Amino acid sequence: MINLFVKGGPIMYPLLICSIIALTVIIERAIFWIGEDHRRNQALINDVLSLAEMGDWEAVRARIGDSKDFIVRILVAGILHREFSMSKAMETAASDEIDRMGQYLPILDTIITVSPLLGIFGTVIGIILSFEMLGSAGIEEPQAVTAGIAQALITTASGLGIAILSLFPYNYFNSRMEKATANIEKYATSLEIVYEKLNQSNNNAEKGQIP
Repeated sequence: MINLFVKGGPIMYPLLICSIIALTVIIERAIFWIGEDHRRNQALINDVLSLAEMGDWEAVRARIGDSKDFIVRILVAGILHREFSMSKAMETAASDEIDRMGQYLPILDTIITVSPLLGIFGTVIGIILSFEMLGSAGIEEPQAVTAGIAQALITTASGLGIAILSLFPYNYFNSRMEKATANIEKYATSLEIVYEKLNQSNNNAEKGQIP
């Protein structure tokens, strides 16, 4: 590997930096999603919706405790601002959570785009140098030219390898974001419906008490 790296020329150094950054982002995001999976609490979400349906907000506060579930945090934001704008509060909280989930992914996307371009750039430079060698050495030493072209292609292979190996985790992390967004919309809508039903029931009860 060290021999190939040296043969690839100076473009291998920015490609090495790209690979290190990509690996760092992939590991960080993998740890992030593992942590989010451990913090998920479906039973707590169901309890919050059930208690909200009864209008027992104090019980909701006591039941939540110090939950780290991102959906619970969004529901809590809506409950805390239910008298003003529940939907806007949950929309703001959801935006913050989605931004947190997508952190560093633009960097990975940039590396997926740039790495093959750097590889091609290295190959073009290598071919230019090979033709310069051909012009100076002549056709009497073709092995020098072919060796130079082979070395130049190392950068293209390296750039493509970095992009391909980064693309799979990038798509996976994006799919996790899309799934999380769908779940947020599902439970936020459920809470809004529950709250509307509760308000309607309270309004009907008040009308029934009017003589």
